[in-house]
Amino acid sequence: MSLSMRRDSPWLALVILTAISTVGFIDRIVMNVLAVPIQQEFKLTDTQVGLLTGLAFAVLNVTLGIMVARYAERGHRLSLIAVGTLLWSLATAACGLVGNWVQLLLARIGVGVGEAVGLPATQSVISDYFPPERRASALGVFLLAPPIGAFLGSAGGSWIGQEYGWRQAFFIATIPGVILALVVWALVAEPPRGRYDAGPADDVPSLGQVFQRLIGLRSARQLLAGSTLASLVGFGLNSFMAFLLVRKFEFSLAEAGLFAGLLGSLPGAIAVVAGGRLADKFGATNPAAYARIPGLCLLIAAPIYMFGIVQDDVRLLLLLVFVAALFQYTYLGVTFGVFQNLLAPRMRATGSALLNTVYGLVGQGLGPLLVGWLSDRFAPEYGGGNGLAYALATTASIYLWAGVHYVLAGRHLGADLARMRAG
Repeated sequence: MSLSMRRDSPWLALVILTAISTVGFIDRIVMNVLAVPIQQEFKLTDTQVGLLTGLAFAVLNVTLGIMVARYAERGHRLSLIAVGTLLWSLATAACGLVGNWVQLLLARIGVGVGEAVGLPATQSVISDYFPPERRASALGVFLLAPPIGAFLGSAGGSWIGQEYGWRQAFFIATIPGVILALVVWALVAEPPRGRYDAGPADDVPSLGQVFQRLIGLRSARQLLAGSTLASLVGFGLNSFMAFLLVRKFEFSLAEAGLFAGLLGSLPGAIAVVAGGRLADKFGATNPAAYARIPGLCLLIAAPIYMFGIVQDDVRLLLLLVFVAALFQYTYLGVTFGVFQNLLAPRMRATGSALLNTVYGLVGQGLGPLLVGWLSDRFAPEYGGGNGLAYALATTASIYLWAGVHYVLAGRHLGADLARMRAG
């Protein structure tokens, strides 16, 4: 009789993996609010803050992620997830031990290395627990992790940072990851690969074949371009929202973190779930909906955000940014679900790593850096608060570009999905 507690349960796996991704996002996003006191202590420019919150995390995350994903196509994915979760949690604790900006950059690189080990296989596991017609909804639930993590990291991290110091906030953020690393290793079973997909799941395609699949399909090319641009904007805007509230409206760190967390969580949670459900509903008869729905939402979100973020009335600003967020995050669950359906079973971990490479370098790597650089350029003429607001509005305009790519992807998505489902 087996004594293993591991269960082949789709919803158990989805809940635990969503929790792990949430913790990963907490450890990633907490820097956005703790960078406010860190900037004061280490005398940093906004450009340096952008580097700290973006490119430092992404620099090794993206390259190592591909190497780990290649092993995940053959090896035990749940073990990688458990080990990676433990590693990035310990690296988060190291962030609280640093004595200068360079040491903090290195610790943030360590967080990125841990996530590169632990996260590429998560979507592959979920895709083997849910059939194609339910994947967008399942991944919509999984992608509640960013908004939940954004709230906990921003609100919780800023409160702890204000009351006990920014170093203590990093130490406390370490605890959930250590616990979840043990939980996922003990309770979640490795699912059979490709059990809901047509064609053989035994052969592992080369890295070149996975890359060719992503750029060889016309819909995938457009989705990749659109989602990359959208990720650049999202990471950039979220990295500096707390700064804007402190700098322009004189919020305390805890107040700024609370409102930044709410703006990055509640509307985002609604958007990713609603977007996935709407896409699954309309995509059953019209697959183009999987691209057109998020595309139209991005086109709506951009002008609302651009108008709202420059308002001098903070209540109006918060309201309009909230409304914009209801539209701007709909692309997340839908996009990842579509990419999983366009990839063969043993392409999915590598495909996720390749996508994370692009999102990491261009999205998280360059998004905060772009906002910080624009803010430093605008500040001499418009002042620190207004200069940052104009930097955020300028960056938000890129959502229009992203939305066009999604609309164009809708022209080809139906035919491409049909080809992939036929094996």
